[in-house]
Amino acid sequence: MNRREFSLEATRALLGGAALAITGCGGSSPTAPSSMPLTDAVGMVSDNHGHTAVITAAQLNTGGDLEVTIQGTSSHPHSVFLSAGEVQTVRNGGRIQKQSSGSRHTHTVTFNP
Repeated sequence: MNRREFSLEATRALLGGAALAITGCGGSSPTAPSSMPLTDAVGMVSDNHGHTAVITAAQLNTGGDLEVTIQGTSSHPHSVFLSAGEVQTVRNGGRIQKQSSGSRHTHTVTFNP
C-alpha cells in the first residue's frame, strides 16, 4: 500500500466509509481532501544495514533541491540528491528511485515504492 492509498483508507475510516469524489478534467476519482497534512516520506533502502532515508513533511512542503543523508544507525553515511521536480513527485505520491553516494558501495533508495 502506498502513501496515497493509505491516506485514502485513513480518510474513509475517519468518515465512516463515506466516499469523496472530486470531479474535473479526466472524470471523477476518490481522493483525499487537500487539507490533509503532509507526512514524512520514508524511502526503502536496498541492501540495507541500518540506513534510514526520510524526507520530512516540512522538506516536502518547502520543495526545492534536496540532499537526504541516509546514515540511520549505520556506521557510515550516504546521501541521495533529489531535484525540486523529484521532491514534488514524491510529495504527490509518485515513485522516485535514486542511487546513493558512496565510494565503497552504494544503495538504491526508493520513495513511494
